[in-house]
Amino acid sequence: MIIQPNKDINLLKPERASVPGIIIRNIKRQRGSVTIEASFGIPLFLFAALCLIWLIEIQSIRISITNAAQNAAKSAAEDTAIIPVLNTIKLKSDIVALIGEERIGRSIIQGGSSGISCWKSYVSPTTGEMNVKVEYKILIPLPVMGSPSAELEESFKISSWNGYQSSGMDGEDSTIVYVTENGSVYHEDYNCSYLRLSIRYIPYENVGGIRNKDGGKYHACDKCVIGSAMTGVYITESGNKYHNSLSCSGLKRTIHAVEKSETGGIRACSRCSG
Repeated sequence: MIIQPNKDINLLKPERASVPGIIIRNIKRQRGSVTIEASFGIPLFLFAALCLIWLIEIQSIRISITNAAQNAAKSAAEDTAIIPVLNTIKLKSDIVALIGEERIGRSIIQGGSSGISCWKSYVSPTTGEMNVKVEYKILIPLPVMGSPSAELEESFKISSWNGYQSSGMDGEDSTIVYVTENGSVYHEDYNCSYLRLSIRYIPYENVGGIRNKDGGKYHACDKCVIGSAMTGVYITESGNKYHNSLSCSGLKRTIHAVEKSETGGIRACSRCSG
């Protein structure tokens, strides 16, 4: 009896020998793919988590500054009832005290408490409203040279009483105009910004970087700044002088209501007249 070899078994041998090699190569390829994906995925995940934390911190610090500024502004409104000048140094100090020096120091605000600025806040002599503007910079978590930052601003208005009551001279009658003692123009509106000065109290160290409404620099008043300036000085939005004294004549306006025909031919104010 002759036994024929099983052809099917012989055919399977090379297949069985090659299967382990294919499996090993597939495993190596899979391991290589997982390694590449992990090298890209983990850093992206960490960066996304960092951005989320950064956004939460931004929202937190903005809410803290807004709430502190509103509370500080309420206190400042009581002070402006006596002296219609907003003390921006005290306003900033109150904001920092309400938030907490330590909290600001470990926040993303660039420069800590010194990075908060309130000098653009003022009391409007026309409406009696207090315009509060708080500016600061926040650090951006980017892996670049230096310390990149972004500027943020929180602003709002709050009513304040300045003791002023209208005397009925609202400029509606065009035959009545308003002039100052040394003025070169007449005004049809009693509440013209040239007549109603917006006075701000700011740190002297900031004077060099501040510009008035026309883009000009501020210089020392020759009437009240004798020698060196005080730690804090007074400025107006439309003026070009800084003052040591709030009672300086450069910060005063003596206004006269006269008939338009009595102005002596002086020209009209470019802001409030026709």
